[in-house]
Amino acid sequence: MRILIRLTRICCLVIVVASLAGCGSSSNDSEGCPPPDLTYNPSINPADFVSTIDNPLLPFVPGTRYVIQSSEERSVVTVTNDTKLILGVTTTVVHDVISAGGQITEDTYDWYAQDTAGNVWYFGEDAKQYEGGKLVGTEGSWEAGVDGAKPGIVMHGTQPAIGSAYRQEYAACVAEDMAEVVSLTASVTVPYGHFDNCLQTNEFSPLEPDAHEDKYYAPGVGLVLVVDLNTGVRMELIEVTTP
Repeated sequence: MRILIRLTRICCLVIVVASLAGCGSSSNDSEGCPPPDLTYNPSINPADFVSTIDNPLLPFVPGTRYVIQSSEERSVVTVTNDTKLILGVTTTVVHDVISAGGQITEDTYDWYAQDTAGNVWYFGEDAKQYEGGKLVGTEGSWEAGVDGAKPGIVMHGTQPAIGSAYRQEYAACVAEDMAEVVSLTASVTVPYGHFDNCLQTNEFSPLEPDAHEDKYYAPGVGLVLVVDLNTGVRMELIEVTTP
């Protein structure tokens, strides 16, 4: 559910495609990427995972539908009944469709699983970007176990210390989103309601050093607000449909 950073990637992709079309030159995909992190090597044992995702701050119950939107973009997130086996772990497939002006700009399938400690792991995504109804790229797609990619934790069962950074995903030079806890007691008001004791995180990526966003998660609900710290744009939860 990387809403704002994901949109930044789309814009970058369009600029790159346009530049290549205009000058006919090739680009090095690794240019500008940080050195590979050889120290990050999470241990994944399928026996340590459970079949449901019921972390209070990120409950993914199949059949649940979330609508999050700003003044320009709309994200519809649906927890499907589908699963995908990755690294021996049965993950839950979450479908995220982002649109602007009534047209789809990205259609993504994300793969999550929860371990026995309540940590929700992110195992990858199949992302497709569109412009004018036409497929223009698959920027940000990755799968744990493929080409050295590794899963990360998007929501802890027990939150780490405030200010401690952690990886939410790791596919070198493709997907390197990270986060740190800002607050455990934030209060948030969005169209869907008012929430106290929210988890506030700051998300960033070495691949996009200028992109920073704060996310707010309400107990029993999940993600309720995303704020782009550069532009001030707010994507707010406006609707939740449960099965």
